[in-house]
Amino acid sequence: MPDRDLQIGLLRRMYRIRFFEERLKRFYNYHGYFAMASPDQEAKTADELLTCVSYEFASDGMIGGAVHLSIGEEAVPVGVCANLNDDDAVLSTHRSHGHFLAKGGDVKAALAELMGRATGCSRGRGGSMHLFDPRITFLGGNGIVGGGIPIALGPAFAAKYRGTQQVSVGFFGDGAANQGTFHESLNLAALWKLPVIFVCENNLYANVTPFAISFPTADIAPRAEGYGIPGVVVDGQDVLAVYGAAEEAVRRARAGAGPTLIEAKTYRFEGHCGVSSGHQNPHECAEWRKRDPIGLFEQRLLAEGIVIQGELEKLREEVLVEIDEAEEFARASALPTAGDG
Repeated sequence: MPDRDLQIGLLRRMYRIRFFEERLKRFYNYHGYFAMASPDQEAKTADELLTCVSYEFASDGMIGGAVHLSIGEEAVPVGVCANLNDDDAVLSTHRSHGHFLAKGGDVKAALAELMGRATGCSRGRGGSMHLFDPRITFLGGNGIVGGGIPIALGPAFAAKYRGTQQVSVGFFGDGAANQGTFHESLNLAALWKLPVIFVCENNLYANVTPFAISFPTADIAPRAEGYGIPGVVVDGQDVLAVYGAAEEAVRRARAGAGPTLIEAKTYRFEGHCGVSSGHQNPHECAEWRKRDPIGLFEQRLLAEGIVIQGELEKLREEVLVEIDEAEEFARASALPTAGDG
């Protein structure tokens, strides 16, 4: 069982992800984004391009393009990444904000990136699906479904080749588990006993396709049996359950025992993409909201006397200050220029 400080740290990171993504909603302006004329219709010269509507749209701090929220799924990245060191690699997905912040990514750099600012973690050029920070070995999100799974084998192979203790974690959704690269990667990782942990965030929908009509079985984790490696199903709304499963998988990987597949049963409380107005199945979503991972963990900490209500309120306030400061930083940051390195 994690000690008190670690448990409070887990809650702080879940708050950070939740409040960060809730704040992103303020910057959605998709109606204006889609309704405006395209730059080539407005701008006749390169100089005019810098003053067209699209440029002003960005300078106002609005976030253009797709933004995929992970509200409701916070326990999975937080529980996994709490077992990792800065030099352990993480490969993410198109839904990458939670992974980035759980790994220790800077809130200011993340929000600046989504606003397209030069101070962003990818210098304002990557956006929501391409957060990146080599200082914490966060090796990027990926707009390709399942794209990060085979990439996660690279850092794992490097660690094994060098004889060092790093592990690699590849996050992916249930939709990616039906990609050929998923099976190829598990096969190779098992064959070479690579120190990699495959984490499937099964939120029951691949975009809008329900899990029930895409998979012939109730679980994904048993697929690991075909490759001779452990497959674990865990309650993705219970941060301590995720932490425990990841702790064992990381221990095995560092000991040279090879990969593990973890399937975390979770649920996103928003639509697939920020442009949508809500979850496609409101009734189902309402039922899952009763198992909000943050609310469940707060109740547990209170019931076990680890914190009191006042401490929770203070912790929330501290994290909200972080988000406010990140917004101020991002809005004040300059947009990138063609000459930026």
